[in-house]
Amino acid sequence: MIKKCLGKAIVFWSLFFFSLTSYASPPQPLSPKPIKGIYITQWNFENTSFLRSLIGKAKAAKIDTFVVDLEIPSKRYQANLELLHDNHIKYVARIVMFPDGGTPAHIKDPAIWQKKYKLVQQAVDWGAQEIQLDYIRYNTKQKPSAQNSHDIHTIIQWYKAKLAAQKVPLQIDVFGVTSFGESKHIGQNIKLFSQTVDAICPMVYPSHYVPFAVHFNKPYNTVFDSLDGIKKQFNNQVPMKVYAYIELSNYHFRMSQENTMKYISAQLKAVEAAGADGWYAWSPHNRYDNLFKLLQSR
Repeated sequence: MIKKCLGKAIVFWSLFFFSLTSYASPPQPLSPKPIKGIYITQWNFENTSFLRSLIGKAKAAKIDTFVVDLEIPSKRYQANLELLHDNHIKYVARIVMFPDGGTPAHIKDPAIWQKKYKLVQQAVDWGAQEIQLDYIRYNTKQKPSAQNSHDIHTIIQWYKAKLAAQKVPLQIDVFGVTSFGESKHIGQNIKLFSQTVDAICPMVYPSHYVPFAVHFNKPYNTVFDSLDGIKKQFNNQVPMKVYAYIELSNYHFRMSQENTMKYISAQLKAVEAAGADGWYAWSPHNRYDNLFKLLQSR
C-alpha cells in the first residue's frame, strides 16, 4: 500500500479578492457504462487524415471520449469537431491553466483566468460536452501552506460559476498523490474541490510515484490504492465522478512489447476493480495502437 504522507487541510475558508459561493452540481446518476477516453494534442487533432484513422481505430476498440487540447482556436480545429460529432464521440476540451504550475503572481491574477476562460468559452461554443482544466495548481516549488488549496479552489469556483450557467460540467486534473490527502505545496485538495467540481481526474501514473522502481513493478497496486484512497477520503461516498488517467508507458523504464501490454492491462484492471467512473489513457504523442489492440482482445 502507498503510504499516506500528506496532511489534511486545516483551513476551511479563504478570502482572495472577493468571497465566492461553491457551485456544486447535484449528484448525478451513475453512467450506464464507464467512460473510455484518450487524450489528443491539438496538433494531431488538426491533422485530418490522422484524426480519421484514429477515430476508426478508437471506435473499433469502443473508445467513446476524446480529451482534446485547445490552445489556439482555428478553423481546422472547428471543422474536425464535426468528425467527432458524426462518429458519436464525446468531446472534452482540455485547457492548460498554468503550465508547470503557477507562481503566486499567476494564481492571483484574474487577467490570466479571463484569458484562459476565452478558450473555455470557445470550446463550449463549439460544442464541448465537458471542460477539463489541467495544471490548475501551484508550482511544486511553492512553499507549503493550507491556504494554497483555497487559492486554487477560488479559481475553480470562478470557472464553475460560468460553466454552471451554461450547464457544462467541469473536470479537474489532480496529481495522483492527492488521492491520499491534500498537497500543501501545489494546492490541490480533493475534498475541498469536491464542493465545486463535477469530476476529478487523478493522474494515477505509476511513473509519478516514488520509489519509481517499486511502482513500475506494481502498476495494479499503485492505481488501485490511489483510487481506493479517494474513496476512503469520502467514506466510500464520493460526491463527484472519478475518471482516472492511466499511462501507456513509463518514462523511467523501457519495456518490451509484451511487458508494455501487461503494464497497460494491469492499470485498466485496477481502475475497473476500484469502481471508478471511467478512465482516460495518456500518450503524449497519441500512440494508442497497444491500447486498441488490448481492448479489442478483451
